[in-house]
Amino acid sequence: MHFLSGNVVHNPNSTRYWLGRKAGMLYEIGRRSVETIGKFLWCYWEAGGNCNMAIAAARLGLRCATIGHVGNEIYGQFLLDVLHEEGISTVGMSDASCGVRSKTSYETLLCWVLVDPLQRHGFCSRADFTKEPAFSWITELSEGVKITVRRSKVLFCNGYGFDELSPNLIISIVDYALEVGTSIFFDPGPRGKSLSVGTPDERSALNHFLRMSDALLLTSDEVESLTGIQDPILAGNELLKKGVRTKWVIVKMGSRGSILITKTSISCAPAFKVNVVDTVGCGDSFVAAIAYGYIHNLPTIDALTIANAVGAATAMGCGAGRSVATLEKVLELMMKANTNEDRDFWNKLFSENLECQDITFMSKLNVDRNNKSINYIMLQNVVSRLLPMLEHAQYEELTS
Repeated sequence: MHFLSGNVVHNPNSTRYWLGRKAGMLYEIGRRSVETIGKFLWCYWEAGGNCNMAIAAARLGLRCATIGHVGNEIYGQFLLDVLHEEGISTVGMSDASCGVRSKTSYETLLCWVLVDPLQRHGFCSRADFTKEPAFSWITELSEGVKITVRRSKVLFCNGYGFDELSPNLIISIVDYALEVGTSIFFDPGPRGKSLSVGTPDERSALNHFLRMSDALLLTSDEVESLTGIQDPILAGNELLKKGVRTKWVIVKMGSRGSILITKTSISCAPAFKVNVVDTVGCGDSFVAAIAYGYIHNLPTIDALTIANAVGAATAMGCGAGRSVATLEKVLELMMKANTNEDRDFWNKLFSENLECQDITFMSKLNVDRNNKSINYIMLQNVVSRLLPMLEHAQYEELTS
């Protein structure tokens, strides 16, 4: 399994730094964090971006590689060290730095996570202040990238990749994956909305992803933004209709759970109930578990259940990167089997979509077996199927 890109995240969660949205200030803080206060801020550094997903996937037992660019400075070395410690290999997007117009253009992309007292967070990087992607000088795929994609079962990309790589290069990556038979997972994220009204090249690349991906992963807000449809099931079906290769559309709904929509079925799983500390990285780690289910050909309801558990376990930690879900925490949540079932929400959603595909709903509660329109699956049955796989992965992790 392989992933595009990655960056170093500064996550000053405890001290509540407000850095402002000024490029000069970001550059100065980035410089000082190494030259002056590096030891103080080191504890707030994390391997962010798609590295969140790669780390979560590796902890589930998948073999992972990251594809991207890092500079030859302390941030790049930090990122490589973290990935190496997690057993994740790295592949550079370019064989050399030819064509780089400035030192800054070649440096590792830094992203600042801004957190307010209400735990709301935003992201800020130098990519927010330039019209061109951070690594626009990369214009073609290296041979190493091609080999890595060719050997992959899944290639994952998200919308933030457009902050780093040109739309044309991103399209070439997708086309190469299609050529060699590698499945494509795409999560547009918050960038999906701006890409949909962006430059012609950005819109073209976004539409290419939406049509050619095997799996699309979005929040309920994001799927509504891209389709104009508020109902998550109807919105997911709209993406399926427009897709050429799309097999799965997954809608992430936070504390309510998630939905996986195919052309013939709808699977729904409530979220696990946890004490939320920080939601950064929850969606990324959720995607890792969906990929795990896809690669292992799990029933869709099982894939959703493990994804909900991984996302919830990540929310219990602070920050992302190395703080994403551990396999031990995922197993603990699944064995507790404590889910947050908003029955009013689900019943309303089902009542509006009973004439769609077959609906499967996972529940820990006693259900009305006379309701033949919905296939109810007991949570304990799903957990009993998943635990042996995850316990085996844990054994492999401990003995490797």
